Amino acid sequence: MKISEILEKKQPTLSFEVFPPKTSDLYESVEKATNEIAALKPDFMSVTYGAGGGTSRYTTAIASNVLKRQVPPLAHLTCVNATAENIKERVMDLKEHHIENILALRGDLPQGVEDTSDWEFRHADALVHEIRKYGDFCIGGACYPEKHPEAANIAEDISNMKKKVDAGCSFLTTQMFFDNSIFYNYMYRLREAGINVPIVAGIMPVTNAKQMERILKLSQAFIPRRFVALLDKFSDNPAAMKQAGIAYATDQIIDLLANGINAIHIYTMNKPDVAAKLQDNLSEIIPSCKK
Repeated sequence: MKISEILEKKQPTLSFEVFPPKTSDLYESVEKATNEIAALKPDFMSVTYGAGGGTSRYTTAIASNVLKRQVPPLAHLTCVNATAENIKERVMDLKEHHIENILALRGDLPQGVEDTSDWEFRHADALVHEIRKYGDFCIGGACYPEKHPEAANIAEDISNMKKKVDAGCSFLTTQMFFDNSIFYNYMYRLREAGINVPIVAGIMPVTNAKQMERILKLSQAFIPRRFVALLDKFSDNPAAMKQAGIAYATDQIIDLLANGINAIHIYTMNKPDVAAKLQDNLSEIIPSCKK
């Protein structure tokens, strides 16, 4: 099923994200975690794509495995090191495996790379155009409530979002955020700019302090005072930090749903127990979570 068809129903949905292994010796453990998350029957599952496309074959394999478990997969595809030839190859491979949902991304810059002027595909909108040559895929894109780190300002960033949607993105999924008021303000600006596709809110349950350090380095997300207090209080107690982090994410999700945001995407970091606990917390709120 296409993600766009799921979102068009305008019912509360919960989706999870998994990432493929970096090396073949880790494949079995990642596959096990993915199977456990798929067994929870989320509305769909997103499968990431390693920097530089190094895990592309694993992305297809994991997405195909998710599909076999009757969960719609969303396979990531990035501009990094991409050529028209290898994009065609990867898209046709997804098509062969009956995967019809693709998240088109610029992708994180590989270490040491700052200049992308010689890239064949420099931005996600160009990648969307290329994907559309090879079939009737449902294509999604990423958006950034606190603006993309490389954008000069929020207005420039929203202009870039409009290009992606005009190129053929059927929906947008946000980068993680920890303050819902930032998201609501961003939604208003998107709609004012004429961007009317469904927006999927991306939530990260932070279950350990080191995870937050990585998040801050990669996303530069604003951390509200009440979340800082949570970190200060529980970061030295792993079990308490995990419980508090899941509770904070649950609170965010309930607030989003109460304010009419139906599509929620969870960055689960391949943790079936976190995904299961969130589903349990939302079992009377999101019908698909009730098993």
